[in-house]
Amino acid sequence: MPGYELLGQEEFLEIKEIFDKSRILFRHGFDQLRNGIYKVKDFEHAFAGRMNVPYSLAVSSGTAALRVGLTAMGIGKGDEVITQSFTFVATVEAIIEAGATPIIAEIDETLNIDPADLERKITPKTKAVIPVHMLGTPARMTEILAVAREHNLLVFEDSAWGCGGSLDGRPLGTIGDMGAYSFDFAKTMTTGEGGMLVTRNAAFHAKAAAYHDHGHENNPNFPRWEDSRSGTGFNYRVTELQGAVGLAQLKKLDEVVRRQRSNSEKIWQAIRDIPGICLREQPSGSEGTADALVFFVRDAAAAKACREELLKAGAGTKILPEAITWHFAGTWTHMPELVAANGGSLDKAFPKSSAILERAVALPIVVHMDPEYPQKVATALRNVLK
Repeated sequence: MPGYELLGQEEFLEIKEIFDKSRILFRHGFDQLRNGIYKVKDFEHAFAGRMNVPYSLAVSSGTAALRVGLTAMGIGKGDEVITQSFTFVATVEAIIEAGATPIIAEIDETLNIDPADLERKITPKTKAVIPVHMLGTPARMTEILAVAREHNLLVFEDSAWGCGGSLDGRPLGTIGDMGAYSFDFAKTMTTGEGGMLVTRNAAFHAKAAAYHDHGHENNPNFPRWEDSRSGTGFNYRVTELQGAVGLAQLKKLDEVVRRQRSNSEKIWQAIRDIPGICLREQPSGSEGTADALVFFVRDAAAAKACREELLKAGAGTKILPEAITWHFAGTWTHMPELVAANGGSLDKAFPKSSAILERAVALPIVVHMDPEYPQKVATALRNVLK
């Protein structure tokens, strides 16, 4: 959760330039008053360059990126979209808000979608799959893409936790047809709130750009108040202030990920010889963001005991095991569409995922880590896993 750890003078200076030279906070129009200052456009261009894609679109949140992307791909009523059981509620919320039916696949020991169960869940109504690079570890994209291409499905990567990671040298979020990122306050880079869509498909980008702006096509042949439009939309825009912060944060992204990986490795070296610990699986070719260090213990009781002991030691865990109700679809009884898609009950809907998650412990990774922290964690875990 390090983006905010590095907020500083660089972000302030980007914002200051707006007030010194422009004072236009809206991302569109007012060209005569801007003095050439377009922070959101500059951020989109820089982000696309970092991810090696031709098109990017800044939006108001990672959730908005998912919602806008689904509409851009033509997903709507009557369609099914498959995603994984372990994710944040936003992934399924976006599917429901698009009018589609969420279909949940089990996870495997990567804690990401199980490609075999993905294939089992495909029906004639399936139009897309949303793999999630959960807590920064890449999903098995090679296998997922193979299944998707065989069944003519679109692949939309939820890279909310994956910004800065890669698989086989390709940035996470750029491997499928579209990718969505989150820049909320606890992600690898932050704009406070915000998100980004990326794609290599010009038509998807054009539709997304219009949809996120009430249908505005920003046609250069017309002033904005007479702009052309071919469909409806909503307001998922970002402000110039978010674009300014994003520009500064993007320059820090590689350093953030490097230090997270380094700190994660230091913790792992301190605990790896403790009996009963098994590290989360990583697909071949993975370069994750190291958002969290996840390992498995013998059972749910041991996982909860690990958390309690870590808290006593002044450490803690992240999502696993304490915040699972916001991140496991088997608990989302407040979503009637999801409940209906699983026969009216979620009690025993995803048994494999439940069995994996209940044994998992996730340690948060930060940039500014206390040098004594790895040993503090190791001592706490040894007290439990004797």
